[in-house]
Amino acid sequence: MTKTAIIGGGIGGLVTALLLSREENREVTIFEKNDHLGGRLTYERHGEFKIDQGPTIILLPDMLLDILEEGGIPREDIPIIPCSPLYDVHFEDGKSFVKFSDPERQKEELRAKFPGNEKHFDRFLSDMRTRFLQGKSQFLEKSFVEKRTFFSRKNLKTLMKLKAYQNVKKMMRSYFDDERLIEAYTLQTLYIGGHPEQSPAMYSLVSYSEHEHGIWYMKGGYARLVDIIQAELQKRGVVIRTGTAVEEVLVEGGTAKGIATKEGRAYYDELVMNGDFPIMDRMLPERYRLNRKYTPSSGCLLLYMGLDRNYPNHSIHQFFMTGDFDRHMRQVFQDKMLPDDPSFYTFHPSLVDDSLAPAGKGVLYTLIPVPSGEEVDWSGKDHLIEHVLDQMEERGFPDLREHIEWLHVRTPAQAEQEGLYAGGSFGIAPTLFQSGVFRPQLQPYQVDHLYAVGASIHPGGGVPIVMQGAKILADYLQFEGKARHNYKRGV
Repeated sequence: MTKTAIIGGGIGGLVTALLLSREENREVTIFEKNDHLGGRLTYERHGEFKIDQGPTIILLPDMLLDILEEGGIPREDIPIIPCSPLYDVHFEDGKSFVKFSDPERQKEELRAKFPGNEKHFDRFLSDMRTRFLQGKSQFLEKSFVEKRTFFSRKNLKTLMKLKAYQNVKKMMRSYFDDERLIEAYTLQTLYIGGHPEQSPAMYSLVSYSEHEHGIWYMKGGYARLVDIIQAELQKRGVVIRTGTAVEEVLVEGGTAKGIATKEGRAYYDELVMNGDFPIMDRMLPERYRLNRKYTPSSGCLLLYMGLDRNYPNHSIHQFFMTGDFDRHMRQVFQDKMLPDDPSFYTFHPSLVDDSLAPAGKGVLYTLIPVPSGEEVDWSGKDHLIEHVLDQMEERGFPDLREHIEWLHVRTPAQAEQEGLYAGGSFGIAPTLFQSGVFRPQLQPYQVDHLYAVGASIHPGGGVPIVMQGAKILADYLQFEGKARHNYKRGV
């Protein structure tokens, strides 16, 4: 019997447990410091109101469903519905642009709003489809524990095709000629906390994926996924220890042996660390730590609202762009200051889901990209919030303040207190030298039987991608387990 301990009950740890617990000869225990599982994937609640605290947009639905199905949860048990249209993008000059998954409808929208750009859309889809398939098989579905495997001739050739030497914004300029449209196809780097001009062009595949695979919503909120997985784990007898923080990883002679909590020591055959990796690094004895300095992803200033009404928008997802998006990005990523006129995103799921609020009422979520890190001066937070509420009332939610019954604000400082590195909302930033082989891998230390999973581990952030990282890890552990078993048998 192999005893596996998972430190942290975020989505990476939960999916690792889901996949590993299908083995008969494996005993899995999850240790979670909070009184609930899910990590970033949880709810913000107030009375009968509830709304997702973190992730909201479901991308790559087939990847998500395939992994859950492999873990023993049927696809039909996951209540996701497509968003149609995908979302609206509102520009400061009053023009709006609607994104659709259907290529013909999207070209009609391009023809109407940005004439001439529809001619390049088919080329965008064709180029990106080829790059997506190559990138998925060679980077998203592989680990680079042996770093030399990353630098194979085949991989280097693929990186050239993906134009990894370019940034996302530069790549989008090769397809579109209006700066507003370019912003609409580069803002997706913010889904994983990256700057459009600092994120390698391979991340432009996110904007392609929206068209190819759609954007989806989970009935009950994205955090419902945690409840579904937890119920399955409990049926299998996986031990879940919430409210139990791991204080130290025990290492003897270069091998991970167990953990220490306030209740004492416990010993295991394998340890999996699931959390923001730079934070988890501190759990090891000093001699084994990497002590590497990482660039954190951007932070989020989040507003959660309970309303006495719903606003009849035709999309639950909306982006409101500032007149100077480049300035906003500089303030977030270079100047490390609160933006004075930011772009922001709104999520209004109660339009399609009446389980989130009392009858006739609604919930609304607003995300403002802001800097992460200790140097940020938060004294202007209230002024920024009032500015964004003014913008919301002017551009899409008239008389919003009159309809707010409940408002809660969450800052990167709170996120940092809860265990997110430097308050960044998406793990370490998706820069060139924190991607692929340069990102921490599933076996990041020169310590046997110690592994890692999560948003800061390859292949990266975003719920389906973290789940893919959990699948890579589970496959690796199962292969290693069989190899050890065969070695003991002399096979």
